[in-house]
Amino acid sequence: MYWLVPLLALSGYFKFSGNEIGLFFSAAAAIIPLAGLMGEATENLACYTGERIGGLLNATFGNATELLITIFALKAGLFAVVKASLAGSILGNILLVLGLSIAMGGMKNGIQHFDRVHINNQTSLMFLSVIALTIPAVFLYGETGPKLEHYSLVVAGILFVIYVAGLVFSFRHTGTNRQCAIDEEIKWSRPRSLGMLFLSTLLIALESEFLVSSIEPVTALLGWSEFFIGIIIIPLIGNAAEHFTAVIMAWRNKIDLAFEIAVGSSTQIALLVTPLLVFIGLFMGRPMSIVFNYYEIVAIGLAVLIAQFISLDGESNWLEGSLLLAAYAIIAFGFYFV
Repeated sequence: MYWLVPLLALSGYFKFSGNEIGLFFSAAAAIIPLAGLMGEATENLACYTGERIGGLLNATFGNATELLITIFALKAGLFAVVKASLAGSILGNILLVLGLSIAMGGMKNGIQHFDRVHINNQTSLMFLSVIALTIPAVFLYGETGPKLEHYSLVVAGILFVIYVAGLVFSFRHTGTNRQCAIDEEIKWSRPRSLGMLFLSTLLIALESEFLVSSIEPVTALLGWSEFFIGIIIIPLIGNAAEHFTAVIMAWRNKIDLAFEIAVGSSTQIALLVTPLLVFIGLFMGRPMSIVFNYYEIVAIGLAVLIAQFISLDGESNWLEGSLLLAAYAIIAFGFYFV
């Protein structure tokens, strides 16, 4: 906790000194360990509350960092950054995190086996999200105004309902609490866990505001597009702690947990975070449509497809992980040159 202080102080210094480049990178560096702190606090609280409430806590705070960053981007009117970061989170989880987890786990443990039925349920939910992203872009291409806004709200509502249904199904048929399974030893007391959760959320919100406020100057100075920052940089920052956990679980031969972290996080982004941002945007007076661009839709669709193929047989190896990593690299470089 104490080593976070220099990072927070550094971002504060750059904020008041007007150094936008320093502010962007220092805020990004501070968010990564803060996300880890939030995850650890949630993990401890989940062990106190039991499986059902613990699962709800994990679902709520699993992508809280990403949600906070995109809320500030939404407030700033950076809709392209918001949508790109949502697409980038899905791509990063399915291709980068899952690929690295499978590759590392396979190199150490050989062929690994997982519950293909549960993972197939998750990827099926992801296919629904691909439909939800594709249909508005096809049917309402070039449309603006109330029609697009109303349709986005309808689709967002359907996605949210399906997410809740998937959560209920998972509680009733699996009854697992992955965070307690990851670390069975409770490290913090309940009051300390609540305090750390509140503090980390507050600090992440502050650093997210710093990060978003420096995006436009960074694009001008470094030549990066807002699209590239949204689809590659922000997802890596917001989900770094959870990504690391997935790889560690695969290394320890707990590939089921690695799959659940990677694929489950993508499901949360598509079915929970995306609808919430549509509703929040309407409340803030910044209505955001659910229409994604051609590049994002194609990339997400292909990523979900390859994840589905890999999960069909219930086993994984390092070569399959390498294929996912190669796919992510091809897509990432493609977005860099767009």
